[in-house]
Amino acid sequence: MATNQEMLQRRANAVPRGVGTAMPFYAAKAENAELWDIEGNRYIDFAGGIAVLNTGHRHPKVMKAVEQQMGKFTHTAFQVVAYDEYIKLAERLNKAAPGNFPKKTIFFTTGAEALENAVKIARHYTNRAGVVTFAGAFHGRTSLTMAMTGKVQPYKVGGPFVPEVYHVPFPNELHGVSVEQSLAALQTLFKADIDPARVACIVIEPVQGEGGFNIAPKAFVQALRKICDEHKILLVSDEVQAGIARTGKMFAIEHSGVAPDLITSAKSLAGGFPLSAVIGRAEVMDSVPPGGLGGTYAGSPLGVAAGNAVLDVIEEEKLLERADKMGQLMTERLKAMAKKNRFSCIGDVRGLGAMIAVELVKDRATNEPDADLTKKVVTKAQENGLILLSCGVYSNVLRLLVPLTASDALVNEGLDIIEKSLDQALN
Repeated sequence: MATNQEMLQRRANAVPRGVGTAMPFYAAKAENAELWDIEGNRYIDFAGGIAVLNTGHRHPKVMKAVEQQMGKFTHTAFQVVAYDEYIKLAERLNKAAPGNFPKKTIFFTTGAEALENAVKIARHYTNRAGVVTFAGAFHGRTSLTMAMTGKVQPYKVGGPFVPEVYHVPFPNELHGVSVEQSLAALQTLFKADIDPARVACIVIEPVQGEGGFNIAPKAFVQALRKICDEHKILLVSDEVQAGIARTGKMFAIEHSGVAPDLITSAKSLAGGFPLSAVIGRAEVMDSVPPGGLGGTYAGSPLGVAAGNAVLDVIEEEKLLERADKMGQLMTERLKAMAKKNRFSCIGDVRGLGAMIAVELVKDRATNEPDADLTKKVVTKAQENGLILLSCGVYSNVLRLLVPLTASDALVNEGLDIIEKSLDQALN
């Protein structure tokens, strides 16, 4: 079998450098929250495929559902011949999504595809073009979703991008942006750049993913709902990374008590199989005429079979409660680390459920981001047997996305590695 170094060279010769890979090793097998590379080295997985594996690698129930579906058929194209698993999953998501109103769901393949279609649906329903998103947001790598993304490096180098997309600051007290300032910036946008009567939707991540796991304050989301109602703007919750039990709720926006008009979902929706969804008000979803929505692989039979199994696992294994307990375990341990003089570089520990962030700074007085230290910690963690990712507008945030099915013992082992790696990186 090839070594990791040999594979790195083959990759360099065959794959463009534009697709970055965080880890310098190659996967051979994975189970729950552990992964082994082609040289037999074991790693604890605190990345979960970038929030794809809330139910862990190869959950037995998910694998069984997909195997059973493979014995029936693997593809028909839903627009040609429909199938019951698609309808069943749509019904279950309609019921699970917040809001006391009729809902409908359509499936796609990727998170970016879901966002593209959510905007398309919003524009159809409102007959408006404008889209408002937030600084630090990440919505995808397609032409439209790059325009919606509020982070230049590395996603938006180049251009031009789709017009009629506007950004306002996301509230972040740590870096000097209050809820009031963010709302004031939105009102300034309505005065200076676009009439709210031309805005189709405001799209928000209840917890920013790539932006640094910044949590949208409850008061802020409630204020957005009020503004949207006032101006007949649709509120879209991007739950691609924060949804499907990660925050202790099925959808992160539930923490605010707000019901959005549209929800986008992907990543952990199908436990490792490609599937995304747009869930929304029935009247809004039905505004697009027949043939206006779809995709050859949209709502793959294998993906929706996995999706139904994921919802079963969340219910049967009580993963909503598990997310809260896991989040508490990690947060308490990380905050205890932050109290040590040795780790004064920990500027903030925050999270919602099991979506946890550690922000590293050069000085707690100024909260100046320390991207170099963050990069060193990620590298040391990998050397010590932990898959760990960074994020943030300033690339100074460690993000913890442990599969919710991981044991406390494994979580603590991973936290031990984080502490050891941070200590080593400071030397």
